[in-house]
Amino acid sequence: MTNPEKGNQTSIAEFNLLGFSTLPELQILLFLLFLVIYIATMAGNILIIVLVVTDQHLHTPMYFFLANLSCLETCYTSTILPSFLASLLTKDRTISFSGCLTQYFCFGSMIATECLLLSVMSYDRYLAICNPMHYATRMSGRLYLQLAGGSWIGGFLCSGIITFSISQLTFCGSNGIDHFFCDLIPLIKLSCNDPQLMEILLFTLCLIFLVVPFLLTLMSYICIIVTILRIPSTTGRKKAFSTCSSHLIVVSIFYGTLLIVYMFPTTNTLRDFKKVLSVIYTVLTPLVNPLIYSLRNKEVKEALRKASRKFVFGQC
Repeated sequence: MTNPEKGNQTSIAEFNLLGFSTLPELQILLFLLFLVIYIATMAGNILIIVLVVTDQHLHTPMYFFLANLSCLETCYTSTILPSFLASLLTKDRTISFSGCLTQYFCFGSMIATECLLLSVMSYDRYLAICNPMHYATRMSGRLYLQLAGGSWIGGFLCSGIITFSISQLTFCGSNGIDHFFCDLIPLIKLSCNDPQLMEILLFTLCLIFLVVPFLLTLMSYICIIVTILRIPSTTGRKKAFSTCSSHLIVVSIFYGTLLIVYMFPTTNTLRDFKKVLSVIYTVLTPLVNPLIYSLRNKEVKEALRKASRKFVFGQC
């Protein structure tokens, strides 16, 4: 649908999310796959939030940040997957211009917040492992609330700036977004405006909200690994490395996919590859994070056992 504008241009009133429309024979299979992933993601992350809120032993900065992470991933998975699942089922892939902006604002806010929050979480682990004697005084109640609040505010500010900039663009010609949700780069490509200013803005914000947090996270984990190597006990080193390496792998995949998607030019060769990478950071990362960060943790397992016993005996 288009609305007449001056001259020969028309402004687009709605977009068509092409997604995986080139694979019509796989639509039902994709629907079932993403439905299972969505249910598992929501269940895992909501479980973490409930456990952290209800169990007194988990009222520490580390679990507070984990609960924030689970809340984030519940929100941005719900921003994308329900509408994508509906489009797979109904074949209706249209989304209004305002709906597209709203989806991008919510998704962009959550992603930018997660970039900052992962950096904060790595700093928390750095203090706990490298400076355990000063951890309680440095990571005070006020500080961890400020760090978490600053991550949320920074994420919404970043996405708000980009969303406002997109709303000022003129869209004409094709209304087909070659993606399964309203993402920034496919939107910019549909604009009639000179993309240079938007590309400079995007590059600047990616440096602040993606590259800098990634480097800080990397530095924190390097310091943590150096500290772990000094542990005299082989068993202690193995246990610490097991936890640290799994965290580092997930963080590297998350930041790495974002860096490739948003900071590398989108060529014909990279277009489909970037779509696959988008599935990784929007769908798979929220699914595995509860397993990597929390459900492998002894304290979380104990809290889960206590909650299960309460539920079972409560029912009896």
